[in-house]
Amino acid sequence: MSGGSSINKSTSTLFIFIFLFLFVSIQAARPPFACDRKDRATKNFPFCQTKLPIGDRVRDLIGRLTLQEKVKLLGNNAAAVPRLGIKGYEWWSEALHGVSNVGPGTKFGGEFPGATSFPQVITTAASFNASLWEEIGRVVSDEARAMYNGEMGGLTYWSPNVNILRDPRWGRGQETPGEDPVVAAVYAERYVRGLQGNEEGDRLKVAACCKHYTAYDLDNWSGVDRFHFNAKVSKQDIEDTFDVPFRSCVKEGKVASIMCSYNQVNGIPTCADPELLRKTIRGGWGLNGYIVSDCDSVGVFYDSQHYTSTPEEAAAAAIKAGLDLDCGPFLSQHTENAVHIGILKEAAIDTNLANTVAVQMRLGMFDGEPSAQQYGHLGPRDVCSPSHQELAVEAARQGIVLLKNHGPALPLSPRRHRTVAVIGPNSDVTVTMIGNYAGVACGYTSPLQGISKYAKTIHEKGCGDVACTDDKLFAGAVNAARQADATVLVMGLDQSIEAEFRDRTGLLLPGFQQELISEVSKASRGPVVLVLMSGGPVDVTFANNDPRIGGIVWAGYPGQAGGAAIADVLFGAHNPGGKLPMTWYPQEYLKNLPMTTMDMRSNLAKGYPGRTYRFYKGPLVYPFGHGLSYTKFITTIFEAPKTLAIPIGGRHTSNSSTISNKSIRVTHTKCSKLSIQIHIDVKNVGPKDGSHTLLVFSKPPVDVWVPHKQLVAFQKVYVPARSKQRVAINIHVCKYLSVVDKAGVRRIPIGEHSIHIGDAKHSLSLQASVLGVIKS
Repeated sequence: MSGGSSINKSTSTLFIFIFLFLFVSIQAARPPFACDRKDRATKNFPFCQTKLPIGDRVRDLIGRLTLQEKVKLLGNNAAAVPRLGIKGYEWWSEALHGVSNVGPGTKFGGEFPGATSFPQVITTAASFNASLWEEIGRVVSDEARAMYNGEMGGLTYWSPNVNILRDPRWGRGQETPGEDPVVAAVYAERYVRGLQGNEEGDRLKVAACCKHYTAYDLDNWSGVDRFHFNAKVSKQDIEDTFDVPFRSCVKEGKVASIMCSYNQVNGIPTCADPELLRKTIRGGWGLNGYIVSDCDSVGVFYDSQHYTSTPEEAAAAAIKAGLDLDCGPFLSQHTENAVHIGILKEAAIDTNLANTVAVQMRLGMFDGEPSAQQYGHLGPRDVCSPSHQELAVEAARQGIVLLKNHGPALPLSPRRHRTVAVIGPNSDVTVTMIGNYAGVACGYTSPLQGISKYAKTIHEKGCGDVACTDDKLFAGAVNAARQADATVLVMGLDQSIEAEFRDRTGLLLPGFQQELISEVSKASRGPVVLVLMSGGPVDVTFANNDPRIGGIVWAGYPGQAGGAAIADVLFGAHNPGGKLPMTWYPQEYLKNLPMTTMDMRSNLAKGYPGRTYRFYKGPLVYPFGHGLSYTKFITTIFEAPKTLAIPIGGRHTSNSSTISNKSIRVTHTKCSKLSIQIHIDVKNVGPKDGSHTLLVFSKPPVDVWVPHKQLVAFQKVYVPARSKQRVAINIHVCKYLSVVDKAGVRRIPIGEHSIHIGDAKHSLSLQASVLGVIKS
């Protein structure tokens, strides 16, 4: 009897627990943004009917809005429409390399104290691993959806930054995939795919945004800031450099948004230029989504650039150009009056508003209860999960670049190097490792903590911070180096040196850092390794030439677990395979080189050196693509075509005035069918397993106004020690073997193209398939 009573009581308690759990879960679930099925007044509106096409739903909703309601939806802090059951929405959230609280749309606290903070983009780019980029995007979007469900974040993330790192001084270069348009284009496509998901139809997991369009790569240099800068850019450079990643973002990545930039391009603010927004992004590339301004850009081109005479003219210019959403209050404040005075039609607002509302509907925001939708199950347990944090470590490992290994000094041995002096202003940092546009990390492993897992450490900063304004702490650092079996100097930069609105003035290490490195190196009784944290390149010629410094490692800004990844590389638990995604120039490169000069191509007659590895041939510290390994790889071309016919549609020509040999416009051939496949053998002849980055370059058969060489493909391949892997690489001819003439026209040069992968070279002859081509 008592046993049965006990069971009944236990059963009752269990039912009560389950009821309370479900009740709390229901109570804690995020309320619907719109179309609440419990709201009888709104649930039957056509815009709430999920079975209708999104276009029909959008038209129904906009048709119900008043002008006053419409203009209040044009800013990032979109107002609620209570009579239609629609809540307010904050569009501005950031997810550059993890969910961030930089924008007001996301916050941390409660069940969401932090989110996984991956390495800064420039570091991840150094992995040259496109599948890793997409996987990071997928993880970030999982955490973003979880935070949305917990009412701590939005669903529209203004990331990634895919601007080209044109000038090494740019403070925001750290946010980008580097200097190469092809790398930036692939990064844009794959990270966006990861964020947005591979949903049925055109549904979105979260909505990504590629920024900042276009020719934006100056923040604040020598009295010129981004709010007043007019980037004078040739059609040639726009087509073959600055637009390439944005085109890929839209056409291949299917991104839901593009952000226009603060600067002008050739005298017109980008956010007021219909050629850029309406004609190129939406018309030419086919954006299925919305165009948003960088924050307060519309106000900037009115107040700072004085592009229009009145605020109403500025609002009208932006909307007519194709701007759909204003990050800032300007359009919400001045658009209604622009309609009333007759310089803007309400129909234009409807057209642009349809683009933002459609994205919200693709995100499921008008589908009722979020917990009943595809990602409604994601919650706190899906943020900072063990697998996500392990991916952050692995991303950092893959992005670290071994620049020098004399001796070899690396890897260190826990058996032989039992005591390690860990020295430098970045030796025990945490927040520095996550760079800018970061959130609150799940936790940190500093370099000192990481190295301490392998050896006993003696820690001395040597400098108070990266500015290193004096040598007062040098003595302690020198003494530590004398006592240790090995010395690791963790030096470089942080956000006080390079950041948004903070461009550098030079490329040398700040303050007395160089002196500290040299003094410690002289005193060390064991091998000396220099680890650099930075977003942009640093001129460390002195260290590269110093035989006492056996190893140099670039870690970029390696994310929350950067210290663990650095230690894994230093002690050989991970074989480094990263490659530099940007050129490292000597300080002398900057002599008489204004950041404001946008030309990519060199003009040696005028003393202009050119930009990036594609157009600069002068002295280097380290070249684009440089990176060593603890093993040795040999690359050979197993099979590749020697000739390829380029069919010409109709009687098209071409002896371009800017290209010395014949060429064919890409619009005059059948590009979809033009590709080649190269089979490459990668042999690991060394003692350690490792990953090798195949960088495939092409040199075109013409030598006027074209790159010295250009990257046409890349691939990461893992090869165990003493084994071989065969890799097939496809090269799209129109995309990658073409060049751009002075008029901005993309052409395929006819003749011998030189393909090289490491030391392996191959000649490919492109031949026109129609004889007697006449000049157009």
